[in-house]
Amino acid sequence: MCVAKIVYDLIQRKEIDSSQLVVIFIDEEAIFPCIEEIVKAWRKKFLISGAEFRWYCLEVRHYNCFNQLTADESFICWDSTKQKVWVRKPPPFAIRSDPQLKPRVDNYQSFLPRVTKDGIMITGVRAAESIQRLQYMAAANVGKKGLTGKRMIFPIYDWKDSDVWLFLREQKVEIPSIYLYMWQAGISKRQLRVSQFFSSDTASCLVRMNEYYPDLMERVIRREPNAYLAALYWDSEMFGRSTKSRKKAEGQEQKDHKAALIDMLIKSPSKYFHTEHQKHVADQYRKALIKLDGMARPKDYRKMHEALIAGDPKLRTLRAVYQDVFTAFAEHCKHFRKGGESNG
Repeated sequence: MCVAKIVYDLIQRKEIDSSQLVVIFIDEEAIFPCIEEIVKAWRKKFLISGAEFRWYCLEVRHYNCFNQLTADESFICWDSTKQKVWVRKPPPFAIRSDPQLKPRVDNYQSFLPRVTKDGIMITGVRAAESIQRLQYMAAANVGKKGLTGKRMIFPIYDWKDSDVWLFLREQKVEIPSIYLYMWQAGISKRQLRVSQFFSSDTASCLVRMNEYYPDLMERVIRREPNAYLAALYWDSEMFGRSTKSRKKAEGQEQKDHKAALIDMLIKSPSKYFHTEHQKHVADQYRKALIKLDGMARPKDYRKMHEALIAGDPKLRTLRAVYQDVFTAFAEHCKHFRKGGESNG
């Protein structure tokens, strides 16, 4: 929304030729109604200004946090074999196929570079979103103006979360109601992230959002039967929750997460990991457990254990743990070189 506002204002000031602009939206099917309405409003603005707007409803592959117990941990957006149970119907103007797409194989991250290779791609990715985004942008060789050598521009790459919300407020940009509903439900500002329903970012808040969208869970469960897990276990390790009630119920204060990791990764891995992808993730965590021995702190073992329970398909949490441990260990060594004492 921030990038859309910036670009749209440049068009209005005639600093950008709108006829050279293509706006792309990847519709993930399982999205909140208010998101669809906001994007439709932006589509209308850009079309009126003379830009092309591509609303893709494609069979792209997503990770599905509800399918960890099955052989297939993915969710196919707009699955042509499940049209009767789609969460919602695609808009009539949507693009349903593309010759550069490998249906049911590609995710949108692999598809987008193909359809934008003949131009410059502008995206709202920010380094502050996560350690992984920071590493990605460092690898992309982002310059001081947000430019890379791969025809990509990151105009707000150095914005923090507070910068985003302040910009939206000052520029009076209308935001999807789901963000306000999540805030009202007690979700912290840092966790106000919205994705398709079956990603770990959104799945944990589905139950509480049913108050605002009464038929939401019914439609979601019809599309993905395993989504009932959200209703049963939303306040648990499965969704990375750390509330007081969860800690009390699961005895988190006394739990030995390192011992739990050893049991999962070394003693009885076959009991916990069944699919090929789960085994691959477990193997990376097993290597980390060995490599970080002597450096990792109790909180690091807790993060690793909870990530394995919740699922870490892209190893984002693991990379963040590596970053935290090595940074803390470097500070620890620096302190000792100055003749100080360990703070534990």
